[in-house]
Amino acid sequence: MKRRDFIQKTAASSAFLGLTGFSLSSFKSEKVKHITILHTNDVHSYIDPFPADHPRNPGMGGVAKRAAIIEAIRKENKNVVLLDAGDIFQGTPYFNYYGGELEFKLMNMMGYETVTIGNHDFDNGIDGLLSQMPNANFDFVSSNYDFKNTVLDGHVKPYKISYVDGVKIGVFGLGIELQGLVDKKNYKETVYNDPIETATDMARILKQEQKCDLVICLSHIGFKYKEEPNKVCDILLAKKTKDIDLIIGGHTHTFLDKPVIEKNLDGKEVLINQVGCYGLNLGRIDFYLTSDKEIASQGKSIIV
Repeated sequence: MKRRDFIQKTAASSAFLGLTGFSLSSFKSEKVKHITILHTNDVHSYIDPFPADHPRNPGMGGVAKRAAIIEAIRKENKNVVLLDAGDIFQGTPYFNYYGGELEFKLMNMMGYETVTIGNHDFDNGIDGLLSQMPNANFDFVSSNYDFKNTVLDGHVKPYKISYVDGVKIGVFGLGIELQGLVDKKNYKETVYNDPIETATDMARILKQEQKCDLVICLSHIGFKYKEEPNKVCDILLAKKTKDIDLIIGGHTHTFLDKPVIEKNLDGKEVLINQVGCYGLNLGRIDFYLTSDKEIASQGKSIIV
């Protein structure tokens, strides 16, 4: 199996940066908690691998291979969290025939825990999305979509907190502005709120009030927009907020060779990653937390 690997070391606290003589390998002791974050985005109902004669992606992708990789990683480390940054739906006849049922059931089998909602997840309307939610054993999070006047009210959480090997992890979601992108009849009375303002509140709640050790944003707002440098995106999100450790992106189908690191408002480093589209890649971020909650991380982009 081909793999495009990278190692990107960073620290999420100035205290850790001040330590000398340490490497990630030396952290692997009983006092260090190792959490593996696996993630996808914009899979777009691609269940099967690309055909062997495909000009760009011959034989690549597919749920079966992704599931095998995930299973192998879980054998290496039991502390795995599997996430998705939206646009699960739309792109192959599987969605046209089954309306998302197959996608959700396969994600259950792979053990996804939390996902956010992309614009194409509204393609069968909010009623269509709601009708498929009973097929999902994972949670839906979206902080900046207000669903209170829709049938999705109460079915989508602003954030989720979980404990993995004693590490408290907070995950929240952000979605792109739907007006002009999605037919109004599909999202109805869903209200879009500013992602940066929302993320500021969510990160404060999760990191400062709830005392989460890791704060992860599942973002479907796009990595960056060259022709619109001031448009809300993951790069600006990282720069204009604080208390976020990792942004897992979607929407722009951006294949990153390695996570991008930006400084937040406090001058601390934020990891941003996105793994393209169609299930071709699986993102992996490994966090190592000391007993003092100091953090180191490394990442891999795995070609499926």
